[in-house]
Amino acid sequence: MERGPVVGAGLGAGARIRTLLGCLVKVLLWVASALLYFGSEQAARLLGSPCLRRLYHAWLAAVVIFGPLLQFHVNPRTIFASHGNFFNIKFVNSAWGWTCTFLGGFVLLVVFLATRRVAVTARHLSRLVVGAAVWRGAGRAFLLIEDLTGSCFEPLPQGLLLHELPDRRSCLAAGHQWRGYTVSSHTFLLTFCCLLMAEEAAVFAKYLAHGLPAGAPLRLVFLLNVLLLGLWNFLLLCTVIYFHQYTHKVVGAAVGTFAWYLTYGSWYHQPWSPGSPGHGLFTHPSRKHN
Repeated sequence: MERGPVVGAGLGAGARIRTLLGCLVKVLLWVASALLYFGSEQAARLLGSPCLRRLYHAWLAAVVIFGPLLQFHVNPRTIFASHGNFFNIKFVNSAWGWTCTFLGGFVLLVVFLATRRVAVTARHLSRLVVGAAVWRGAGRAFLLIEDLTGSCFEPLPQGLLLHELPDRRSCLAAGHQWRGYTVSSHTFLLTFCCLLMAEEAAVFAKYLAHGLPAGAPLRLVFLLNVLLLGLWNFLLLCTVIYFHQYTHKVVGAAVGTFAWYLTYGSWYHQPWSPGSPGHGLFTHPSRKHN
């Protein structure tokens, strides 16, 4: 009979702890939701500004042109100076795959929620198919340039011995090295992905302004794209500082910018194209959303 109050007190304490934990979880969820809402609103406002997008293009140009000068002021033994670093292997080498995955999810959600039409959604997603074709075509073109401008060398203790082998395949099969003009494919890809993602993500500001459905999943996907865009900018800076020759990087970035201009700056504005980001999505006047 004397243990009843003790047991009751224990149960009461447990109930209070569960109540406190429940309240704490609710507070944390509210804070996370508020941060998600605020972060997505601010990021959408920044990326949706035409002026800031023009400044962003200038930023990318400055990174590629002047970034290599930073190699004299950074630690050459940092992890980012190694070709085998985690970010280079897991992200840069698969940059297009990451971009397609994150950006494809964002475009799918935005277009389908705005139109509820599968055909329109597929048309907008086809821009990523075009981007993949651009990436594959550019990669093959870069290899062709290296083949046409290269020669076969054999490393020797005294230096390099030039061989008369006619192509890369026979040179490498003989155990030698093929050296030609190598356009930086990493600089090309990161530049192209940065411009492409900035262009696609800019639509979210207009999407929000039209009061279209913008729940937590869509906002989270948008912010993940913003974070990936930030990562590509950082890795582009690391690439131009630590890897490749100067002209190889500049040419790679120039080709990436030109590819963006041919697609997003020109072709996508034509009626027989996949359409520019946001085309045909907003048929009603914008209104402030809750």
